[in-house]
Amino acid sequence: MTQATADFLVIGGGIIGVTLALEAKRRFPDAAVALIEKEDTFGEHASGRNSGVLHAGFYYSADSLKARFTREGNRRLTEYCLERDLPINRCGKLVVTKGPDELGPLDELLRRGRINGVDVQGISAEDAREIEPRAKTFERALYSPSTASVDPRRVLDALLEDARNCEIGLYPSTAYLGPRDGGVRTSRGDWSVGYLINAAGLYADRVAKDFGFAQAYAIIPFKGLYLYSNEPAGALRTNIYPVPDLRNPFLGVHFTLTASGKIKIGPTAIPAFWREHYRGLENFNLRELGEVLLQEAGLLVRDDFGFRGLAIEELAKYFKGRMVRLAGDLVSGVDPKHYRTWGAPGIRAQLFDKRQRKLEMDFRFEGDDRSFHVLNAVSPAFTCSIPFAEYLFDHINAMTGGSAPIVR
Repeated sequence: MTQATADFLVIGGGIIGVTLALEAKRRFPDAAVALIEKEDTFGEHASGRNSGVLHAGFYYSADSLKARFTREGNRRLTEYCLERDLPINRCGKLVVTKGPDELGPLDELLRRGRINGVDVQGISAEDAREIEPRAKTFERALYSPSTASVDPRRVLDALLEDARNCEIGLYPSTAYLGPRDGGVRTSRGDWSVGYLINAAGLYADRVAKDFGFAQAYAIIPFKGLYLYSNEPAGALRTNIYPVPDLRNPFLGVHFTLTASGKIKIGPTAIPAFWREHYRGLENFNLRELGEVLLQEAGLLVRDDFGFRGLAIEELAKYFKGRMVRLAGDLVSGVDPKHYRTWGAPGIRAQLFDKRQRKLEMDFRFEGDDRSFHVLNAVSPAFTCSIPFAEYLFDHINAMTGGSAPIVR
């Protein structure tokens, strides 16, 4: 066991943790900044399993942080990928309708996009088919030309290279174990820490509780699965999404084009039974099973935010036929024989407000002059990551008086 020190110690090696570490070093070049990650490699969870879509920013109400940072995050990550010669597919997105009852919600998306300063266009069904001949829509659709797709691991790897180049300490295989006076305990020894930043994703609430935060919150894990098509790249020209239910944070089964132009449909939002419940009994955790089942049982009984119907609907998506049928509402020529391969599952670390009995729709964080905790950084956090990290550091500066908490 070794004793280590850091002026800023970031927990969690996903894109939010990495961009926060980079922002700490940018603002305080002389500070010792370290990033710890419990896995052997960075980005093993949400960031590495991300859809790769750079969202445009028209889903979110104007008063939300998501609306504030998605458009700017899209622009800056697009520029970053072009500057670093990283794969990017600037294919855009269509949002299509299934019937007349979806025209009102479609207009609401258009209204939000315009308020948020996003380039989003209301178009006719004929215009939609000009963009993508296979698109199916009732009377009208939306088109977002700035939506793009990237390779999330390539993006994260480039950011990690930036971190190494500016002498940020990167420590994989280093799990946070708990607080200690003046620092934290990890699986590879104790750390003395000037300021702690918690970007632990699925475990952010648990870390935060160790420091007296997140008392009103709990993470509920939802499993996201994509089904890949064996059609050649170029079989679709653009991403195609349904009109979402704006009462919850999930976007429904849709067509995503990867950075290489391949097609996948999904994702699901299936309630998971423990935090890293990817496949079968992989990463089984009895304590978490009990906690999550108790939480989900309460949601089922009370039917908070329509959880009962959501759970039934999402569990049905374990069947490929169900996923393909839903996808067939959006695009013509969807043949089940093309959709046989599941992609790597991901887990959405969705924050639940236990007092108000609702899912948090926006980013959430808490902190003080000793520690800062990013509690809800779900989609589109990948898109928002660069300006969001700058915004979070404005709050950290305000809490610390604007100076680096140097460890002597």
